[in-house]
Amino acid sequence: MAKWEEKAKQLRWGMNLWPPFWASGIRVQYVATDWSSAKVRLRMYWFNRNYVKVHYGGSLFSMTDPFYMLLLLKKMGKGYIVWDKKAEIKYIKAVQEDVFAEFNVDDEQVALYKQRLETEQSVEPVFEVDITNEEGEVVAKVWKTLYIAKKRPK
Repeated sequence: MAKWEEKAKQLRWGMNLWPPFWASGIRVQYVATDWSSAKVRLRMYWFNRNYVKVHYGGSLFSMTDPFYMLLLLKKMGKGYIVWDKKAEIKYIKAVQEDVFAEFNVDDEQVALYKQRLETEQSVEPVFEVDITNEEGEVVAKVWKTLYIAKKRPK
């Protein structure tokens, strides 16, 4: 197994053992070895539903939290800073079933950010991710704004 494949596998296992995810029923199902994508599942359990027995909104929001930042950290490389800056969620449909979120970052996006950072101090891309049920119906939308900049030489 190549080094980058092992690192993606370690991230997936580590995230699945991380208490905020583990205790919420969030499971990382997949992280691409080239850091271009990830897939997450939020299982419905008695302990992660709200008063009206649907998914707790905080768990829906949490399942999307670190992934664009993590994927872009790896895709951009060591010479860049990548931080979460802002997040917003819109709840569309209350459900009592497992839900999923997929995150994708392509090489063209990464090349564009690097090109822009040659002339700009920072970029703040906005990523939209749908949270869907098993049938693909959108139950919530999340917008993640990231901050990306070049590291300053020490």
